[in-house]
Amino acid sequence: MVVLDISIVNVALPSIETDLHFSTTSLQWVVNAYTLSFAGFLLLGGRAADLFGRRRIFLFGLALFTIASLVGGTAQNQAMLLGARALQGLGAAVLAPATLTILMTSFSEGPARARALGVWSAVASAGASAGALLGGILTDALSWRWILFVNVPIGLIALPLARRFLPESKADAAHRHLDVLGALTVTGGLVALVYAIVSSQGHSWLAARVTVPLVIAVVLLLGFLVVQAKVARVPLVPLRIFSSRSVAGGNVVMLLLFCAMFGSWYFETLYMQRVLGYSPLQAGLAFLPQTVLIAVGAQVTARLVTRVGPRRLILVGTVISAAGLAWLSGITPDSPYLRDLLGPFLLIGLGMGLFVTPVTVAGTTGVPRGDAGLASGLLNTSRTVGASIGLAVLATLAANRTSSVLAHLAPGRARMGTAITDGYSLAILIGSIVLLVAGGVAMATLPSLVAPRRSLSVTPAGNATGEVIDLDEYSRNEAPEPA
Repeated sequence: MVVLDISIVNVALPSIETDLHFSTTSLQWVVNAYTLSFAGFLLLGGRAADLFGRRRIFLFGLALFTIASLVGGTAQNQAMLLGARALQGLGAAVLAPATLTILMTSFSEGPARARALGVWSAVASAGASAGALLGGILTDALSWRWILFVNVPIGLIALPLARRFLPESKADAAHRHLDVLGALTVTGGLVALVYAIVSSQGHSWLAARVTVPLVIAVVLLLGFLVVQAKVARVPLVPLRIFSSRSVAGGNVVMLLLFCAMFGSWYFETLYMQRVLGYSPLQAGLAFLPQTVLIAVGAQVTARLVTRVGPRRLILVGTVISAAGLAWLSGITPDSPYLRDLLGPFLLIGLGMGLFVTPVTVAGTTGVPRGDAGLASGLLNTSRTVGASIGLAVLATLAANRTSSVLAHLAPGRARMGTAITDGYSLAILIGSIVLLVAGGVAMATLPSLVAPRRSLSVTPAGNATGEVIDLDEYSRNEAPEPA
């Protein structure tokens, strides 16, 4: 539900644009109202899951997400839809880190956790890509409103099942405080930053409409760092967590990956409908090869990552997806699907299937159990911030390129199609370069292998069961102090 609602909207954007009278520039806020709210409150959601109970927070987020989906489906104007999307993002911010944290606290580091994260990554990644197919089916058969209504029955079914089957757990924390000021400053800073980037479309970077929100963004984001380092009693992001190269590198790589990938899905969808004239259903079906390969690749790498290590898999995956995007950037206003789209889509899906699980494993390796929610929240935040900023930057570059091409083309029937295609092509090509940068960062920062957990079959004093005890955990909590 959470990842699907980032991508399911893409196919329905032209229908939403017509029905609620969005402009081309403001249309991306249907996506970014969700992703920015999601990103800004993810860390707060992860912290809340650790402190107040992972299952309890999961249920709260699921209920909020379901209600917001119902409101969005009934939206009568732009403000109502954008408000519902922002509320969905808040529910997702509470829900998403709880899901990953429940997995991290249920499985020890090593093959078991890698397999669990492989399933999680496959569902999340396939959801991102399958959103296009499901969105096309619902928009074509019913209306764009059903891309939101579809969450309601899922939520109503999932709530009682989660209450029955999910285990409850929480961190052993002496202080149960939430850093609300930190959440507000980082969310406000991200919104202001994206608004400044979007405003640069049609305005110079020195115009007040760009510089004012940019300055606000810098002040709020710097304020967030000050709050974390000096003000907050229990900071939203204890800066100590970035002392781990694996965590820091994993988050940077995740941000760059989705900066490129999410923008490419956005442009692929609009290109197929606006330029090639595909229906929403046809555009959704065109994404099916990506969906299948992402799911298959994530399962394969879940079994390889503990033996091969995340770094090599991420490098191979980013190179393959980058090659797919570079190939796709050669699109024309009349590109046939089998010749110009299917091949790139296969490479993009295969590459993403190879890198998505390893980067999740790398970003959560070596994290203490009490920081599980923080680590998962950070990783989800990096993914969603990357999607938001990447979409804003690439959409702005595409729009500026389209305007430039229009200014130099003679009036004619094919003029607009050529200009739009040139803009999308530039954005997709830049996305391929960003993927290569992500692969380079992975090679420079991530560990070559995931260190296995040590365990011995020991029977400490008072334990007559002979059970296998985690040696690291035992030495920290049970072993007697040396003389």
